[in-house]
Amino acid sequence: MVQLTRLNQEIFLLNSDLIEQVDITPDTVITLTNSHKLLVLESADEVVRFVKQFRQSIYQDSALKELGQTGGARR
Repeated sequence: MVQLTRLNQEIFLLNSDLIEQVDITPDTVITLTNSHKLLVLESADEVVRFVKQFRQSIYQDSALKELGQTGGARR
């Protein structure tokens, strides 16, 4: 989930897997896989950065769990 801000300053969490595309019109418009559109205060670059950070954190957590289950660091 990524934290974003609606134009009315309301903060919400968005499941990044639902993002189909991000447009700049000049507002940032996020189109979801169900065709709903969200206008957010963050720039398109920020949205992309938040999604990357979120996904990297998932992969890092997964890798750490895998290492823990195998008994530690590999040599």
